Amino acid sequence: MEASTIQSLCKNLISFSIQRCRISEDLCRLSVVLKRIPDYDPPLVIISFSDTGVGSCLEEFRNLKCPRNSVSDENFDGVLSITTTSTCDCEIFHYHLNLKETVALRKLTRLPSTPKNGAKFSGTEVSLSTCESVDELIAGITCFLQKILILKVPKVAIELVVERANGRGSGYENLLLSNEGILLTLPMSNVERLTSGLEDYVLKHGNMFDQQCSSCFLSREHLKVGSGVECSTESTRSTGQVVEAVIIISRLPEPSSPSCFRACSARTEVLYFEDFTPCSIPQSSLDGLTSIDWKSYGLDLRTSVLDGNDCAMLEWENLPPHTHIDIVIHCYPQQKNQGYKHLVKKAIKVALDSLKQRYKGTLLSAHAIKICSYAPDLARTITGLILSSNDTEFQKECCSLLGMQPHVIGVEKKVEDCITEKIVAIIETNDKKGQRHRESAPLLFDGEYIHEPEFQDEYEGEDGYSILDL
Repeated sequence: MEASTIQSLCKNLISFSIQRCRISEDLCRLSVVLKRIPDYDPPLVIISFSDTGVGSCLEEFRNLKCPRNSVSDENFDGVLSITTTSTCDCEIFHYHLNLKETVALRKLTRLPSTPKNGAKFSGTEVSLSTCESVDELIAGITCFLQKILILKVPKVAIELVVERANGRGSGYENLLLSNEGILLTLPMSNVERLTSGLEDYVLKHGNMFDQQCSSCFLSREHLKVGSGVECSTESTRSTGQVVEAVIIISRLPEPSSPSCFRACSARTEVLYFEDFTPCSIPQSSLDGLTSIDWKSYGLDLRTSVLDGNDCAMLEWENLPPHTHIDIVIHCYPQQKNQGYKHLVKKAIKVALDSLKQRYKGTLLSAHAIKICSYAPDLARTITGLILSSNDTEFQKECCSLLGMQPHVIGVEKKVEDCITEKIVAIIETNDKKGQRHRESAPLLFDGEYIHEPEFQDEYEGEDGYSILDL
């Protein structure tokens, strides 16, 4: 079996386990164990997936998609060994399933069961054997589990264990162990968990097991985070679809080392989930993502492509140096013949607007940035007018309106900087509201606004900014 097919099968089996844990609504554990047996040529790797969630309905295994022509006799015999039980069962059931058979002919072979002797527990274990490279399997499974950890699924602990047998015995290595879904004591919504999970993912660059990259980030304070949630209207036929989106903009204070190249890449891998499972992004959701007017947020999307694993990769034009953008989208529940295009677009826009509101000067439109470039010249002119006056009372009044102490009025640089800051703040406030919902921007000086309609049209530009706003 090709490595990509084995890894795809492993991802499906992990996803099944996650769903069983979620359905149980109780404390659960998901364990993935790889055991390398060197006595075979080539060496054999036994992979087991076990969880303490509800017992399996078994239909999920019957419907597993595994192309027959991709199964190689040398690497995989196609057999899954399944053990499962529910709390209400008196026995532990054992089955074999041959994935080489077509879905229509595929049958579960029931083996002798094991009595539980009155014990009350539930769980499922699935195992398979393969001759694939253990290192490649570890890399693929780890990457998949790292993405699942972003969701911080409530009440679920996840571990990845590698057992390497040799002539001196066996050694165990815990490559990944997370119990954050259990340790989070405060009630958190799904989008709050998603936000926290993506922050952890970014701080670790998505590829470190148990530590953040201290050479890039010292804390979460280096991250600018925005989130958004959109729901479809409920109807008698539907329970309503939900899309959650989180966007993180990280900017390093200085160039990072080559090992941290991802942190400064102008490309963004969009992490996509459906029903709490990492998956490839469908075309409809990608269309919703690319249909956003990114330029209104100061971003220039050069191109969007699907890589070999059907992951969306966004490439940005003129992204500031040492800056990286991370995006995660979670959609649920999946409903037949219904996509998420419009909900994805709305949720991403809410997340972008959230970023603009929370962080000063972030995601300004190209037009706002252009106007801000004129602010120093305008501030210099206004400062010259104030300081050139011989009327001390006028200067004191200007100083008061600027919120400055009277003794500062003679310091030209401080007055100029103060006015520049106020002009830029007005432009940023107006830019956050958007063209359609823009109200009158605040005055440069906090005083009575004298509205003169007969002159406003003459001085108001086509972009909605007025000299009266300043």
